[in-house]
Amino acid sequence: MVVRVRVSEIFYSLQGEAKTVGQPTTFIRLTGCPLRCHYCDTAYAFQGGELQTLDDIVDKVKTYPTKLVTVTGGEPLAQPDCLPLLRLLIQEGYRVSLETSGALPIASVPDAVSIVLDLKTPGSGEVHRNLYENIAELRSKDQIKFVILDKADYDWARFKISEFDLNARVEEVLFSPVYESLTPVRLAEWILEDGLEVRLQVQLHKLLWGDKPGV
Repeated sequence: MVVRVRVSEIFYSLQGEAKTVGQPTTFIRLTGCPLRCHYCDTAYAFQGGELQTLDDIVDKVKTYPTKLVTVTGGEPLAQPDCLPLLRLLIQEGYRVSLETSGALPIASVPDAVSIVLDLKTPGSGEVHRNLYENIAELRSKDQIKFVILDKADYDWARFKISEFDLNARVEEVLFSPVYESLTPVRLAEWILEDGLEVRLQVQLHKLLWGDKPGV
């Protein structure tokens, strides 16, 4: 049986976030997401897209000059055949990261994949969707991201770091201000005041090209 997934876009750009920020990366954005975060910047991926075979996707990825691949969404794990896609990319020799909301189980994600798990804050409107069992599945190569809307989100995230001892569990804890809602300077001040062991990220791709698809 030919396996297909619904793809919103495949593009080549600089990684804008996480530990490989600034590095040339191929992005595979899968269609669909069960969440509706208030500040979502990829709502265009909720529907539409094109059904593509896994082989066609890998053939497209091979046209770009990088071995870094990020599978994102939407919520990529909302499509069950995301897992075979991840396995095929690994088999083809790519370094693969997966960006996931954390609302769906990650236990079956291949060990070689670097997971970036977005733990939803209250300001997202989807905090009740967090599947906290996922935290036990994370490894030292993985990352946890908090998208921060305001001081209440920041304080909530700081508490979760302590509650789950996240600095000891994952390679990076990432704090990202909601684009055009919380200034990076304000978030930086809070981090410095509290001496948090986190990485502030500012979505490099938006600074370079603006808030639009395909970057």
